Amino acid sequence: MIEEISISNLGVIGEARLPLGPGFTALTGETGAGKTMVVTALGLLLGERSDSSVLRQDAGSAVVEGHWQIDPSGAVADRVRDAGGDMDDGELILGRSISREGRSRAIVGGRTTPVSVLNEIGQQLVVVHGQSDQVRLRSATAQREALDRFAGSEISTVLGDYQDTYRRWQGNQGELDILVAERDRRSREAADLRLAMTEIEEAAPRRGEDAELSERAERLTNLEDLRLAAAQAHELISSDNADEARDALALLETARRQLERVSEHDQALVGIGEAIANASFIVSDLAVQLASYLSGLDADGARELAAVQERRAELAVIARKYGPSLDEAIDYLDSGSARLLELDNDSDRIDSLRAEVEADRARVIDLAGRLSDVRRGYAIRLSERVTNELKALAMQDARILVEVTDRQEYSLSGKDAVSILLAPHSGAEPRPLGRGASGGELSRVMLAIEVVIAGSDPVPTFIFDEVDAGVGGASAIEIGRRLARLSRTAQVIVVTHLAQVAAFATNHLRVVKDSDGNVTASSVQQLHGDERIQEMARLLSGLSDSESGLAHARELIDTARALDN
Repeated sequence: MIEEISISNLGVIGEARLPLGPGFTALTGETGAGKTMVVTALGLLLGERSDSSVLRQDAGSAVVEGHWQIDPSGAVADRVRDAGGDMDDGELILGRSISREGRSRAIVGGRTTPVSVLNEIGQQLVVVHGQSDQVRLRSATAQREALDRFAGSEISTVLGDYQDTYRRWQGNQGELDILVAERDRRSREAADLRLAMTEIEEAAPRRGEDAELSERAERLTNLEDLRLAAAQAHELISSDNADEARDALALLETARRQLERVSEHDQALVGIGEAIANASFIVSDLAVQLASYLSGLDADGARELAAVQERRAELAVIARKYGPSLDEAIDYLDSGSARLLELDNDSDRIDSLRAEVEADRARVIDLAGRLSDVRRGYAIRLSERVTNELKALAMQDARILVEVTDRQEYSLSGKDAVSILLAPHSGAEPRPLGRGASGGELSRVMLAIEVVIAGSDPVPTFIFDEVDAGVGGASAIEIGRRLARLSRTAQVIVVTHLAQVAAFATNHLRVVKDSDGNVTASSVQQLHGDERIQEMARLLSGLSDSESGLAHARELIDTARALDN
């Protein structure tokens, strides 16, 4: 239930506060006073699209805030908590602001949220009916939804099972269609993958092997230069020529003996002589290493180089085709194997999907049949009850017929086409609401449907924007009476220009327009006593101080009280 709404800088409304509360609230006011902006404000709180054109002239932004009382343990409260919002003893605050630049900001329970969250919460809190809903009521979808709401929990369980099965059926059918349609392409892909796997496996590359072979090829290509340099270095360190006594080892040995001969005269030379001896050991070891290196140089380097280059070429082909690097080609072997396993399982997957599709199709047919049975049963009841409501809404001879027919294709809602037909008078052939029904008749049909449905699909708040358009007199009184009855189980807010409707309200608000030069501002007043009588007289005669109008207003309010008891 909406407790209060505050509006700032929206349209002609500068600042306004609407105390609402339970029961039936009537919202009246002169043409252009801003009643439409009140409905616009409610729409913004319920997540409708924003437009900076609704801002009051010269205002930088517009702000709307609403206070709701909700069940702290209900689904709405759970969604608010999911969105990070807070509530205080079941009080929920929703807010919406719009800047001149067109930016919109939504607040749920003190937390900024996407506007879509407002819309999601609003659909569970409020049902709004306006002139556009008369057009919507003519659509087959809206008529089916009305019947399903009337059927309530009896259809919601079956419909939920049906929709789950239908989605799974359609999803699996789509996958099956793709697999079957692409079977040849996937077969070719599998053949290509097998060829690639075979080629890579036969080459048996190792990670880093291309780098190793590159290094080996570099060595083999420069083998003679390496051999000459190593031999010359070895000759300089330790010569094998007995006649040559100028190699490094011989020179070190000569130096050591020279120092040893005179070291007894100076102890400092002893340490130097020992260091030269150690150097001789190191140089001798280097000579051994060079000799070993020379012996390890292949005598047939040209043949080995040819083999290395051949292997490098083989790996280059693998890398180029499946790489671009050798390591990536090796990775492709792993990923390709997994993909090949998936492709090889196509036949099994197709068989499995076909079985699932057939099972789900059979269940969809069964559940769709159950949906049709429930809808046809409730269609009869809805027809009877709405027809009875129309009799009380000054359409005594009108008759509503809710038809459920079979469509050719299944959809997410089943296989039923639901049509609400209206025979406006006795002997008339029932015709679709979209053809032949006037605006006033559509208003009354819409109200009658909501009054009937409210018993099985309760909604916390109903908002009617000039649902009485195109009617008057006794019909208007009956509309007011039905709205009052609806307000016994739900909060009802009605924007109206008819005194016959406003007379049944338990809370009367008037949108007041004041003019100050070129600036027009509107505010909202809660009416009591004589103020309400005067507003009712204005609605009846256009004059708020006419004695006959005031008397008529008092009589109308007394009549409404008597009829509502």
